[in-house]
Amino acid sequence: MCKSLIFIGTILAGLPAVAGAGISASELPATSTWYFHADFDEMRGSAAGRELYQWLDREVFDEIRAEVGIDPDEEADRITAFGVGDSGAVVVLQGKVSQSTEDKLLALMASGRKLDKLGSQRKSYYYFVGDDDTESIDDGDAKRYVDSVGDGVYVSFALDDKIVVTSTPEQMESLLSNNGRLPPARKPSGTLFVLTAEKSLMQAGLKPEEFDHKGNWDSNILRNAEQLAITIADVAGKVSVEAQLVAKEAEMAESLASIARGLISLQVFNDNLDPELASLLQGTRVDVDDTRLSISIALDPALLLSVLDD
Repeated sequence: MCKSLIFIGTILAGLPAVAGAGISASELPATSTWYFHADFDEMRGSAAGRELYQWLDREVFDEIRAEVGIDPDEEADRITAFGVGDSGAVVVLQGKVSQSTEDKLLALMASGRKLDKLGSQRKSYYYFVGDDDTESIDDGDAKRYVDSVGDGVYVSFALDDKIVVTSTPEQMESLLSNNGRLPPARKPSGTLFVLTAEKSLMQAGLKPEEFDHKGNWDSNILRNAEQLAITIADVAGKVSVEAQLVAKEAEMAESLASIARGLISLQVFNDNLDPELASLLQGTRVDVDDTRLSISIALDPALLLSVLDD
């Protein structure tokens, strides 16, 4: 499925139909193991998000325009992706998708090994399989993303202003029957939590153990985390970044908080660190509530861009 996501992420946006405030836990399946949501429309209209969006446009969307001939700036408003255990991944893009873009995507998919049309009318979709052979393809050729989808995905343009991509036909049919959403389900203990904000720009979360069952993460923090979530939002004109981690034990959460505070202190007194960044680090909050560790910081958009560009 990773190869499929390379194709989906690059073609659709480089990173659903929901409100501008972002997504909530109720909009994800109970068995989700990871999620990602980006609200490009909110970025474009946000004081703090505008510069972040311009960076994305320059560093990511320009490549898509050059290689694929599709302009995410004109057609991508929001994108949500999530993984559901053994069922694989779901990607829903919302935006004013033109007929020309649909035609280009279909033409790219038609160059793969298999393209079957399934369903009918309002519930029509395609099963697409690439060649799974990229060695002879130039890096600048958009077709490499098509060929990388060797395990197959299901793609639909049937819903207004949405492109839906799934790993299974069952996921696709459920989404098409519910206008691009999966029906709500009861949330069992251990369900992924979702950080929200009034002007959310990006949200993401995961269960680290679902990606590394042997516990071999290089990061000591991830090895001791049951869940991790992050949100990036516009708060009073600054880019607010908040991360929360649920540790396996309360003592571990306290230990990780001490490590985080220590690392911040070391950087604050680093003579080579930009004074403005050092000042911001001093304002970083590190809080612990039982097994939950929270870290938050508010950044000036220009400073964030300088960090990204470095």
